Order: sequence, then structure tokens, then C-alpha cells
Amino acid sequence: MISNLKSSERQYAVLIAVAVALAGLAMAALGRSDTLGVHGVIVMLFAGVVIYLIMSSLYGPEPTEDRAVSYYDDPIKVGIVLSMAWAVFGMFMGVWVAAQLAWPDLAFDAAWSSFGRLRPTHTSGVIFGFGGNALIATSFHVVQRTSRARLAGQISPWFVLLGFNLFCVLAISGYLLGTTQSKEYAEAEWYADLWLVIVWVTYFILYIATIARRKEPHIYVANWYFMAFILVVAILHIVNNLALPVSWGHAKSYTIWPGVQDAMVQWWYGHNAVAFFLTAGFLGMLYYYLPVRAQRPIFSYRLSILSFWGITFFYMWAGSHHLHYTALPHWVQTLGMTFSVMLLVPSWASAGNALLTLNGAWHRVRDDATLRFMMAAAVFYGLSTFEGSFMAIRPVNSLSHYTDWTVGHVHAGALGWVALITFGSVYTLVPALWKRERMYSAALVEVHFWLAIAGTLIYVFAMWNSGIIQGLMWRTYTEEGALAYSFVDSLVAMYPYYIARAIGGLLFLLGALVGCYNIWMTVRMVPLAAARETDAPVIPAAVPGE
Repeated sequence: MISNLKSSERQYAVLIAVAVALAGLAMAALGRSDTLGVHGVIVMLFAGVVIYLIMSSLYGPEPTEDRAVSYYDDPIKVGIVLSMAWAVFGMFMGVWVAAQLAWPDLAFDAAWSSFGRLRPTHTSGVIFGFGGNALIATSFHVVQRTSRARLAGQISPWFVLLGFNLFCVLAISGYLLGTTQSKEYAEAEWYADLWLVIVWVTYFILYIATIARRKEPHIYVANWYFMAFILVVAILHIVNNLALPVSWGHAKSYTIWPGVQDAMVQWWYGHNAVAFFLTAGFLGMLYYYLPVRAQRPIFSYRLSILSFWGITFFYMWAGSHHLHYTALPHWVQTLGMTFSVMLLVPSWASAGNALLTLNGAWHRVRDDATLRFMMAAAVFYGLSTFEGSFMAIRPVNSLSHYTDWTVGHVHAGALGWVALITFGSVYTLVPALWKRERMYSAALVEVHFWLAIAGTLIYVFAMWNSGIIQGLMWRTYTEEGALAYSFVDSLVAMYPYYIARAIGGLLFLLGALVGCYNIWMTVRMVPLAAARETDAPVIPAAVPGE
């Protein structure tokens, strides 16, 4: 992979890695025994590994072929591998914390393994580690193929990919050490947030520059969704994480937003992280890989654009539905509820567009488990968006809020939509990237599909039942006006559902392990496919006489 870089590019990459290592050294010196110091050592080690890998090939031969005639797939391959590795880690942590709810002794009476510290390692590992790497990898693949242009940089794709994974390592190791901002999906502290801004701005510039050099006049709709995902996540991250550190030598910081404003900004961020990180980006996957796998054009291009603008506009206003019955102004709560209900239109437009694309290809859905992953993802997307709009209605929210119903809703989207479309996209992408004839085992793809579906359904139905029972128990009163059930009573009632939740998560984790094995064996064992001349950037025809 390094051999595809020119010697000047390798030297430049070393300089960047050295600068990162020096930043780590400054963090270690300033932080000392603080978490900041520990993270400084981690940054130095991370940069040191990168420097070693580059230096080992620093004076290797120059690339011999014209790089402009081929796509830049090396970062994409590494991104897929990292995504699957994070999937196993994040889902394992999820099974562990789910099991702790049923068997609390699994915390081992240790601070680092308590539910409060492990839970964000699960959410960040799955959302950012698994989902983020998959989004970066697939966006790099889609933008090149739909633009017929190589990525605009040689080093910047690696900087984005490795820099993002350094952020994930800093965030998750910080949670285990007890360092957190205590903000949902934004727990990492100030220095990790600053680093992510640098990485993400580079990502945006790289993506825009690649589209600017496209040889196709049209910008395919998947790129609209990926661009919205990159741009809006940058805005959300910066605004929500505006904070002042206690000092330059401490990891701890405090947000600049006071009281209710902090809650409002946090859920503006939190719900739009769902909107643009976990929806828009993965819709970009759906709009490219589902038509490719189904071998049919998207049903309606106009519908996909309608969905894009509806999601982009409506989602921005929906976050306040997380704060019903709080000190947030009543009109702001109503605004969030209203736009949440309106969101059903663009959301179902994309779900319906995906399913209608499969008209005439249902025989492929029956026979191809990879395409079935995508079909099931579209179904879960439609169901979870309907449920989200329904739960945002204030009277419904009075029953569902703070209960496991919300957990079930989140995982219907996370497992049923995000993970399934990712696995379907990965199974489509891997043979093409490594130029293999097929996946190693179609039967293992089938096994993975049914493990994932079974795990999702067990998990979600357990949490739906658990949450509704919780809500009803918490609002049941005696004739004297006292609560009929104590909080402990509700916990006892939840016990069998928590066991089912852990079992469902375990099945999903086993499916991810099967997928990792299948991908590994595909790369190692499956014969190379015949070269495809069309899978290359368009080369302008030579002008006669020149």
C-alpha cells in the first residue's frame, strides 16, 4: 500500500506522523498522570507505528504505473477491515453491558468495567468505529465510481482514515479511564474533539475536491447524502462540543452552554447525529449498492431527491422531542414533535424507493442473502422511522420516555437498518475490491443474515415489551393516589426481558464473527476474477494531431 506512494509523498507522510507524535509528547508532558498524559502516550505510540510502517518502505521503488488510470482502493480496503474489527469489539461490549443488567456481578466490582463506563464504549465502538469506518470506506468507493475520478489526494485519505481511528481509540480508552463529557454520543473530551475537527475538515475537502474533478457531469444522488453527512456532522460536532478545559494539563472540560440551553444543543446534536451520521450516510450506501446488487436502476431518482431535501430540512428541527415534559419551552417541544411527524414523508420516500427498486428482482432477493440484507434494512428503516415519529408525539412520549421502549427503537434502527445495510454493502464491495469472483461462502452469508435477523427481532421485541410494561407500571396508581409499584418491582418484571436482550445481542455478535471469517477467507482463498475494463476512471480520448 505504501509502495503506491511516491518517495516525496512518503516523506510528507512521515512529517505529518512526526507532528502528531510531537503533539502526543506535549500532551504527555502537560498531562503527566492525568488522562491527558495517558492519551499523549497513546498518540505517540499510534504515530510511532505509522512512522515505522512508512520508514520500512521509505526508499522503496517508485510507483511504475500511471495512478490516474486506476481508482485509489487501498484506503477503502483498510477501512473495511477496521470497520469489521470495530463491529466485533463494539458488539461484544454491547453484549457485555446487556448481560450486566441481568447478572450485575459481571462488572467484577471494578470501576473500569462498570456499566457507566462500558456503555459508551459500546455506543462509540458501534456508531463511530463500525459505522464511521464503513461510511468513510464506502464514501471513498462510491464517489470514485460515480464520478469516474480518482480520489483527489494520495495522503489525505490515509490521514482521514487513520486519524478518525485515533479519535475512536482516544474516546474509548478515555471512557474506560472514567473521562467523559457525559453527553450522549459526544462523550469524548476537548482534545479528542479538536483532533476530530481537523480530521473531519480534511475529509470534507477531500470529498469535495474529488467531486470537483469528476468526469461525469451528473452528481449521483448517493453523493448528495454523503456530502450532507460529512458537512452537517462537522457543524453538529463543533457547536455541541464548544467547551473550556480546566487547564491545558487536564482532560476535564466544561461546556460553554448553560442549563437548559446545554440540553437543547445536546439533543439538537444527538438527534441530528442519528439523522446525518446514522441515516444520511447509510442512505448513500443504500442508493448505490442496492441498485448495483439488484442489477436494476433506482426506482425513482426524483423521489430520492425529494427524500434528500425533506430529511435535510425536517430533521434539523426534531431534536427537542427528546425533551418533552422538561424545562424546555413548550413551543420548542411542540416544534420538535411537529417536524418529527413530518419526517415520516421523506423517510418513507426512501424506504419505498428502495423496495420498489426491487420490483422485477424479487427472485434475486430470494436467492441472494446479500441483497436480502439490503431489503431487510429498507424494511427496518421504514419501521423505525414510523416508530420514531410516533414516539415523538407528546402523549405517546409520556409513556415511552426513560423506558426500554426507547432502547428497542434505537436498536431497531441500529441493528435492523444501519448494521444490515452495512453488511449488505460490505458483501457487495469485498469481492469487487479484492477482485475476487465471489464471496468465499454464500452459505455463510445466509447464516449471517439469519443470525442478524433473529438477534434483532429477539432484542427489539424484548425491549418493546419491557418498555411498555415499565411505562405502565410507573404510571399505575392505587385508589389512595400512591404508586402501585416500586421501582424495584419494575426491575424484577424486566429480568426475563434483559436475559432475552443479551441473547439477541449475542446472536448478532455471532453473525458479525461469521461475516469476518467469510471476508477473511474470501481474500485468502477465492480465485481472482477476470479484469473488468469498466472499473477504472474514464480516460479522455486523445485529440488527433496532438
